[in-house]
Amino acid sequence: MTRRTVRIAMNGVTGRMGYRQHLVRSLLAIRDQGGLDLGDGRTLWPEPVLVGRRAPALRAIAERHNLPHWTTDLDAVLADKTVDVYFDAQATSARVTALGRAIAAGKHVYAEKPTATDLASALELARLADAAGIRHGVVQDKIFLPGLLKLKRLVDGGFFGEILSVRGEFGYWVFEGDWQEPQRPSWNYRAEDGGGITVDMFPHWAYLLGELFGRLTSVTALVTTHVPRRWDEDGRPYAATADDAAYAILQLEGGAVAQLNSSWAVRVMRDELVEFQVDGTHGSAVAGLRRCRAQHRSATPRPVWNPDLPATEPFREQWQEIPDNGTFENGFKAQWELFLRHVALGTPYQGDLLAGARGVQLAELGLRSAAEGRRIDVPELTL
Repeated sequence: MTRRTVRIAMNGVTGRMGYRQHLVRSLLAIRDQGGLDLGDGRTLWPEPVLVGRRAPALRAIAERHNLPHWTTDLDAVLADKTVDVYFDAQATSARVTALGRAIAAGKHVYAEKPTATDLASALELARLADAAGIRHGVVQDKIFLPGLLKLKRLVDGGFFGEILSVRGEFGYWVFEGDWQEPQRPSWNYRAEDGGGITVDMFPHWAYLLGELFGRLTSVTALVTTHVPRRWDEDGRPYAATADDAAYAILQLEGGAVAQLNSSWAVRVMRDELVEFQVDGTHGSAVAGLRRCRAQHRSATPRPVWNPDLPATEPFREQWQEIPDNGTFENGFKAQWELFLRHVALGTPYQGDLLAGARGVQLAELGLRSAAEGRRIDVPELTL
């Protein structure tokens, strides 16, 4: 079997997601398994080239994982003809410019979401990439989570009958930073730096709902900043100018309704940090990151409302666990493998920059809905 090396410039690996999920648990994990078998007698061997602004942090990561190539000079990397792919996990505000430069240099591009802070820029990136004839993709990790893969199995198998509604709860308490260290970087809470839970999570909801249930047709949202004062990485107080909670009602083609709550100011009383309940005429299911439980109409109990007596129904015990029926990869790694196959073989890949633009569109329309206090239609996007 012959080995083909693909050199990947990774910008943003000093951040939590760029380092843990994309470098360590994806590309280095692919190397640990001996590379990516392309199925044609070749193995694809990813070779990361670490890029960023902080030389000491890059050097430390490179030494920790025995990676010889790192630099703070993005221009030099993009001019290097041996670099095949540019990956971006920077702060959102820096992404459009860097992706545009990578596309102009003829690199295939793969990026964290959102791809831009506004729809016009996101669409322009998609147009530029198509015109350049490069491969392009956007991270859509949550569709690869075990719980949601099981949920998709139920959808594809017709378990629900007619799907009526989807209810999603996402979030956890992010410490303010004054007496406990926050779990998220401070730029997430500054609108001027591209922060906000709407621009962070609505792109996820766009592809999740679209992949599982169909096209979104309208959005009604309320966004707010519940915690207006936070402390940054150096312990300095700052005003939180970005929203930390968003509450949305979305209509789907065919009439189903989705209600999604996203919050960094909520304490968890769920089995997992994100959970979706899907209700249909023939059955219901509740899916999280790992688990998925279902209840068919033939096994649905008959609760009776009586506020004068304590509930005696063991409601949680009345749901059936959906089995794994397979081995689930890390979601980020699974999508990296799909994208690398797309780059090497031209295999179909639907999570492209246009799909990324749909996520930016939903976030933009959600913020507009909240500002104007009304429901807004979601038009179909084309290039």
